[in-house]
Amino acid sequence: MSEKIIIFHNPQCSKSRESLEILQNSSSEFEVVEYLKQTPKKSELKKIIKLLGIKPQDLIRKSEEIYKSDFKGKDLTESEWIEAMVKFPKLIERPIVIKGNKAIIGRPPSLVLELL
Repeated sequence: MSEKIIIFHNPQCSKSRESLEILQNSSSEFEVVEYLKQTPKKSELKKIIKLLGIKPQDLIRKSEEIYKSDFKGKDLTESEWIEAMVKFPKLIERPIVIKGNKAIIGRPPSLVLELL
């Protein structure tokens, strides 16, 4: 039995849609989490960040207006960055694909193939 794959997906994002299409064309079972509707809890984000092997601020989308207006240039703690992503899920880089104890950010979407 293969490990279930989870994709944190934003249907408005082309990279996220491309990553989802790769999963749909594979024979793998997967779950889609539209994270703008089902925002990950703080504990879940901490787990995702640990699986990605990055710092919370590395998961922030710096092109988002909310980042530019409220966070750019600020020196926040890791906990404060995580709280910001929970409060403003648009800040979360996407797509995130998780399989077992491995996770990737699907940029470029071809990285998803590494998990399959």
